[in-house]
Amino acid sequence: MSTTHDFVAIGLGPYNLGLACLAEPIADLDGVFLEARSDFDWHPGMLLESSRLQTPFIADLVSLADPTSPYSFLNYLKESGRLYPFYIRESFYPLRREYNDYCRWAAGKLSSLRFGHEVTSVRYRDGVYVVSATVAATGATVEHRGRHLVLGTGTPPYLPPACAGLGGDVVHNSRYLEHRDALRAKESITIIGSGQSAAEIYHELLTDLDSHRYQLNWVTRSPRFFPLEYTKLTLELTSPDYVDYFHALPEPARYRLESEQKGLFKGINADLINEIFDLLYARSLDGPPRTRLLTNTELTGVRYDGSTGGYTLDLHHIEQERDFTLDTAGLVLATGYRYRVPDFLEPLRERLRWDAHGRFDVARNYTIDHTGREVFLQNAGTHTHSITSPDLGMGPYRNSWIIRELTGREHYPIEKRITFQEFGVPAGAAS
Repeated sequence: MSTTHDFVAIGLGPYNLGLACLAEPIADLDGVFLEARSDFDWHPGMLLESSRLQTPFIADLVSLADPTSPYSFLNYLKESGRLYPFYIRESFYPLRREYNDYCRWAAGKLSSLRFGHEVTSVRYRDGVYVVSATVAATGATVEHRGRHLVLGTGTPPYLPPACAGLGGDVVHNSRYLEHRDALRAKESITIIGSGQSAAEIYHELLTDLDSHRYQLNWVTRSPRFFPLEYTKLTLELTSPDYVDYFHALPEPARYRLESEQKGLFKGINADLINEIFDLLYARSLDGPPRTRLLTNTELTGVRYDGSTGGYTLDLHHIEQERDFTLDTAGLVLATGYRYRVPDFLEPLRERLRWDAHGRFDVARNYTIDHTGREVFLQNAGTHTHSITSPDLGMGPYRNSWIIRELTGREHYPIEKRITFQEFGVPAGAAS
């Protein structure tokens, strides 16, 4: 009979990679991590040369759980001979390419990772979870058994309904780099979206505008280009205190807040917004630049013309309630990512908890099964754990919880209260 692990983790983004790093030194915790890709690569289509993280380096895979871990970003810098250059740079924010390289460095040190293992089904049998996976190198099917599951499959690219089945060479921002040269050769490019990825692509294409002579459009349904709110009291929302408060709210209140708080983790870095304006200003000295920024504008339909290879966008101005069209040769959908329940979980559907909206009912301890102690979810919990769910800095905190649940002890001390502000009615207050 094959080995039964303490847990099987599926998917290898930063959160499960962080769990692998934190679990590695624990002698009595045995886990295996399965990843369909051949190696670790974090959003490779958006590793632009100057793009940086929106969280500081201490929000790495491990430091906020264990500052002494050998898998820290600072140790990566030391081993790669770049600690002093990073220090002299005087920025807390690593480049995105640098963060990806750090993750690949950490992955290369771990013995529990199994790349090229695409999970096809998960079944519960004889008190354990049996995970079937196809091995890319051989085509063989293997089984991994675990008493617990940790799901870290991430959020796949999201395409708006208006773009369903669209032909041509439309590009989601997740694949921007591989299509960048082809886009630059077109006579016009339109970016749809309002977040950081849209802004980074727009900034790069705006920088290259004079070299390639295309018309560049940026369309968003947001009323303005919202900056990421990064003030310190707002950052206290990424805290154990706020998770406790948010998770205890009624489901309708949590869903309302989830919708309202998108600007707290999906906005644009304020420095980048200013850089874009300064670049537009410099370009305008020689006349109006060949670019348009359209706010309050929703994409309602797209038509592809196979004879020209271009697109006609059906647009609706939300505040003026007017419809219009825009023709473009290149189309970039910076429309983000949305969680989708993996098909391989279908055999477990009756073992898992679902809320009234058909999404996972994620318990405070990050489990989604009816026992409340067997199946854990990484990320995908903004409706239950608020903006802490996709926050890189809260990854080590969540993994500390998961490890405590797996081992029955607090191997990594877990912060309980860190904020100055109180989010609910003060304890002992008269009603």
